[in-house]
Amino acid sequence: MSATDKEKIVAIMKANASFPFLATSDRDQPRVRPVSPATSPAKIRIHYNRYAELDNTRRVAVQRVNDGSIITRFDKTPFPENDTDIVCPHFLELKWAYGCPHDCAWCYLKGTFRFHPSKTSPVLKPLEKTELHTRAFLEQVKTPEILNTGEIADSLMFEHPDVPFSKFIIPIFETQKLHKVLFLTKSPNVRNLLEIEPHNQAIISFSLNALPVAKKWEKAPSVIKRIKAAKKVQEAGYEVRIRIDPMVPMGNWEKHYLELLDIVFENLKPERITLGSLRGLQSTINGCTDRSWVKYLKETSNWGKRIDFQTRRAVYSTILQQLRDKFNYDRVALCKESIEMWDSLNMDYRRIKCNCIW
Repeated sequence: MSATDKEKIVAIMKANASFPFLATSDRDQPRVRPVSPATSPAKIRIHYNRYAELDNTRRVAVQRVNDGSIITRFDKTPFPENDTDIVCPHFLELKWAYGCPHDCAWCYLKGTFRFHPSKTSPVLKPLEKTELHTRAFLEQVKTPEILNTGEIADSLMFEHPDVPFSKFIIPIFETQKLHKVLFLTKSPNVRNLLEIEPHNQAIISFSLNALPVAKKWEKAPSVIKRIKAAKKVQEAGYEVRIRIDPMVPMGNWEKHYLELLDIVFENLKPERITLGSLRGLQSTINGCTDRSWVKYLKETSNWGKRIDFQTRRAVYSTILQQLRDKFNYDRVALCKESIEMWDSLNMDYRRIKCNCIW
């Protein structure tokens, strides 16, 4: 990042300014945390831990960088041992911001931040601190990792024309060839991405849903616009992934989700697809105002309430078969699903290649 860009960042943050991005309401303007004193990446401590892998191996991997406020490992899901346990590989988060402007009905951030003063309103953390911790990670960590910028934020919610997050973070990752940065978004605002060269260390993942599902419960740009944006960035040379999650078995769901697959493959061939079904932690349900989706949740699990097993299996099976038969596509994984679901679909969770990992 140039000295001029750094001066802009510091000036903006010191003024605690608001940034226009996708939404226009006062509620959706990102708030800015104050800048912390700068230091050297070499003085930032990397903390490691030993983790059990899904393939029954163990490895030493990064647990967090410094205090974990910027880079930390998502390890909330216990290692799965029983058939009903949830499968979720532990991945690294790059927590540059939190909140989201889209206000989807079932957003888990409504539970995560239900007691936070700003709720789910977007808040930008100090970019100087984000840069410092990221450069320390890139310089010191020698095992390849993907850092997910979209676990507690929409990765493209801060594309301000002066210092867009994409133009801030991707060049930092382009200084090396070992680690990659993952964007996860419901935004079609990819103009800045198309202007960045090179972008070999960036992965762009779009969250999609069946059109009627998105229309009823998502307050985000249209699914068609997202797919068109995915096509643009793939044509520009980015690796593009797709999440179809959370799938909802509303009326005529087979028709709606198969139509979604048609639209996706008419425009692009994703590097991988991750499927997930509707689920909700009790904290999420408590934090929502529109709970019309909760009626689909019939089972309990160690990751909250979810659609009953047989219905979930029918949805997954229908989509997997269509991907195989019509598109000759098999690079598919499940998100936060049980061992028994993986087994029932003849899929090997030990070889999982889902959205957030290599």
